[in-house]
Amino acid sequence: MDMDIDSAPNGDASSSPAVPPATAAAAAPTAPTTRLAQLTESLKLEHQFVRVPLEHLKKTTRTNYRLAEKEVAAVLSSVAEAVDRSDAMSRDDALTHLSSLVSRLQGLKRKLEEGSRVENLQAQRCRARLEHLDSVADADKFAEWKDVRLTRILVDYMMRMSYYDTAKKLAETSKIQELVDIDVFLEAKKVIDSLQNKEVALALAWCAENKSRLKKSKSKLEFQLRLQEFIELVRADENLWAVSYARKYLAPWGASYMKELQHVVATLAFRHDTECSTYKVLFEPTQWDCLVEQFKQEFCRLFGMTNEPLLNIYLQAGLTALKTPLCYKEACSKEDPLSQEGFRKLAEPLPFSKLHHSKLVCYITKELMDHENPPLVLPNGYVYSTKALEEMASKNEGKITCPRTGEVCNFTDLMKAYIS
Repeated sequence: MDMDIDSAPNGDASSSPAVPPATAAAAAPTAPTTRLAQLTESLKLEHQFVRVPLEHLKKTTRTNYRLAEKEVAAVLSSVAEAVDRSDAMSRDDALTHLSSLVSRLQGLKRKLEEGSRVENLQAQRCRARLEHLDSVADADKFAEWKDVRLTRILVDYMMRMSYYDTAKKLAETSKIQELVDIDVFLEAKKVIDSLQNKEVALALAWCAENKSRLKKSKSKLEFQLRLQEFIELVRADENLWAVSYARKYLAPWGASYMKELQHVVATLAFRHDTECSTYKVLFEPTQWDCLVEQFKQEFCRLFGMTNEPLLNIYLQAGLTALKTPLCYKEACSKEDPLSQEGFRKLAEPLPFSKLHHSKLVCYITKELMDHENPPLVLPNGYVYSTKALEEMASKNEGKITCPRTGEVCNFTDLMKAYIS
């Protein structure tokens, strides 16, 4: 399955409006410069592919740096304190104190060695992805590169849809573990699972780890988590604890989100069994679903991922050329992808193609190509009508000879093109 939307050479167009490129375009066989331009456009969609491991590496580096800074500062402070009271310390006390500091530094060393190992693995992953992108310029390996890209897109889709075991198995059998972000998604899975179990501890810990970056993006996730924790205290009739919690954790947000804060705190008066719709909604289980979605969005933003699965984005790019009013009528051909409910739902937010009155004329027979006589694409990219190619194949034992280039192929090698 090739997800590129490449323009294909076509037969002569009639005086009707120009044929859309995604359907078929009159053009010479792809020149090297055209192919390079297509590759450049294709690589623009690989931003996430490179950004995610880089962000993961930066996060690990920051964590290791903060750990070393914290431990070293604590040891130096302890040494300075020991020096100040050295006169009051016995020899045995001094040895015990120094031994504890040595043990602490040894523990730090082990943690940093493990952190260094993880950093090296993540750096190798970045290197592997850059080498993979570089290989796209090799014409002999381009077909293989596209197959790997499709597998990567499928793994990405499965991870986002929570098919973790299937995604891992596909990555392992395809040997592309370094080209997919399974470990990153598994980190997010822990937080998502905890939120679905109505627990906010892991989500708050994640916010603390990424506090500076979330603050820079003006994220409300931590505030929403704190509000939900307050709501749960009110639900449990722990009003005194709720007030104490609000003073400690919600008051600092008052300057930025006073209206939301006042709205939630008012639940102390209305209580969890209120019938007032304004406050009843705050106690609905769907609030946890909203938190899960909000976390997913913040997680994707943090790692430079698209909110939508890449598979949906590629499919929608193709559907933009196929979506016409005819697709939603009873006369729609069953061979049209948009006759399927899944594709219709995916194409729902997309605009209709404005060139749905285009006409294609076969280069061989000069007859109109339509749903009754659909266009077929040769391996070299040229497009002719089904009627003309079937007649040619019947006379040449199933062989097709391109009248423009003289290239020969089997009739079974042809692919159907859809007219929008």
